[in-house]
Amino acid sequence: MSGNRHALRRILDSGVVRPVLFIAGLFVLWEAVIDIFRIPPYLIPAPLAVVKQLGAEWPRLLSESLVTTYATLGGFALSIAFGIPIAVWIAYSRTVESYVYPLLVFSQSVPKIAIAPLFVVWFGFGIVPKIIAAFMLGFFPVVVSTVAGFKSIEPDMLDLARSMKASRLQTFLHISLPQALPSIFAGLKVSVTLAVVGAVVGEFVGSNSGIGYLLQIANGNFDLPLMFAALTVLSLIGVLLFVAIDIVERLMIPWHASHRADFTATA
Repeated sequence: MSGNRHALRRILDSGVVRPVLFIAGLFVLWEAVIDIFRIPPYLIPAPLAVVKQLGAEWPRLLSESLVTTYATLGGFALSIAFGIPIAVWIAYSRTVESYVYPLLVFSQSVPKIAIAPLFVVWFGFGIVPKIIAAFMLGFFPVVVSTVAGFKSIEPDMLDLARSMKASRLQTFLHISLPQALPSIFAGLKVSVTLAVVGAVVGEFVGSNSGIGYLLQIANGNFDLPLMFAALTVLSLIGVLLFVAIDIVERLMIPWHASHRADFTATA
């Protein structure tokens, strides 16, 4: 009997079951609020109606979600390709930091929805404007976190490397980069979720495909179940991409304090 209780407790404490139970609780609460306050379906649809719409429109939702995912991954890849080198440049040069960093901060104060139409004018209605919009939102967190990571390296570690006659490249690869990786991955997790938002912003402005385009159609037809179903799929995309980055982080830096317990258990 105690063995069964222990097994049940382990299942309930697993990282997969807890989110599922939480989402199920939210659905029950959602249904209860609608029933108690008698909210009409044209304001908030019932959870069962959203689930039925997910089943009925799943092929369409899947095809549109792939378009949004491609744009998200493209913008996220550009954020990594440009963000990390620029952040290293800023972290190792006070001159570059004084000139470039304020410009980056200023660029984030410009609403992306305001400049997104320019991307459509310049690049048309293809996937390129959506990738650029995703890049614009995902770029800044990568830069900020990477700069913070390289600036938080302990000076004693650098002094030790110099005393051992290590070259600048060796110091970077064996000390600076490993110590900055936790901050870099923290920025990547924020970046990938914002890239999803950026891709949808690009689809809102000018597109004939993607989850953002589907949301516009549902809004125009006042189809709230379809709108909530599209939002559910959009949230699922963000969660899956976040989990993917977290898995890569666990594989690359199992020695970090946030993963040390998992690494010990695996060993």
